[in-house]
Amino acid sequence: METKFFKYARFLLFLGSGLGIIWWLYRDQDWDKLRQVLVFDVNFWWIFASLLIGLLSHVSRTIRWQMLIVPLGGRPGFVNTFLSVMIGYLANLAIPRMGEVSRCAIMSKYGKLSFSGLIGTVIAERFLDIVSLLISLLILFIFHFEFVNGFFIQSVDLSGLQNSFLTPIPYIVLFFIGASFWLFKNKIKSSRFFYRISGLWSKFREGFLSFKNVEKKGWFIFHSLIIFLLYFLMMYVCFFAFPFTGHLTPMAGFSVFVFGTLGMVAPVQGGVGPWHFMVITALIAYGIPAGEAGIFALIVHGALNAMIVIAGLVSLLVLPFLNKIST
Repeated sequence: METKFFKYARFLLFLGSGLGIIWWLYRDQDWDKLRQVLVFDVNFWWIFASLLIGLLSHVSRTIRWQMLIVPLGGRPGFVNTFLSVMIGYLANLAIPRMGEVSRCAIMSKYGKLSFSGLIGTVIAERFLDIVSLLISLLILFIFHFEFVNGFFIQSVDLSGLQNSFLTPIPYIVLFFIGASFWLFKNKIKSSRFFYRISGLWSKFREGFLSFKNVEKKGWFIFHSLIIFLLYFLMMYVCFFAFPFTGHLTPMAGFSVFVFGTLGMVAPVQGGVGPWHFMVITALIAYGIPAGEAGIFALIVHGALNAMIVIAGLVSLLVLPFLNKIST
């Protein structure tokens, strides 16, 4: 009962945090302006193009996941794998990180594959996504440093953090933490928490080894690159849907995409709140007024998540039917 309570409390905490950020961002929003933009200014053909690009990225992710599953001894069909991926995205809108577990459970059921092995492949996928994000940040630092400098250094005062390391307090805290781990290492190793961490490491290792045994590594790397390229294009083409962002350069689109992706890392349903904050802040850095930046974030995020909901619900209905026919 206690475990369920904390699960519900965490769910409400993350959701409440995201909604709180949304309220703070849009508390002064001109809603008449939003309605005017929706009715007269938005070119929805570009939004539709963005959604098609998003679906292509999910197709590419499906193919990459299939390549990771093959070394585990299975050859899942494309349709089942794609529908599982879309259901996973839908689950993530309800509970953060639930999608990874959901799609593995579905593939384990319909593909008769090891659930723990599938979890390993998803962890490996997430590792590759993090590497891709870090590479994207590095590209921004190298080719667009003035933007990153303005976004982080000028907006965030780090002097307090730097000064704290000139005092002995953080080093004393680190010493006591290290001493506590050393004194209670046997109890820690026998704890349930350590057991879970060890299990996660084992699953990660299994998934990473599946990457080493991928049959066509060239195609695997190609799909890893194309996924992030399509994600970038999904964001960039939306610029042309609005009169106030159509003039922005591809580098601006790349910057907004990268910082929006950082917002999606937060454990909030669908990135609600953190994604909007990062995208709006990045657009403001390029001279877009706050009100119009807010409209952009609201419409684009709404459209992309509407696509996930529709595709996920259709997948949820179609998957059992197709597998019933095949048997």
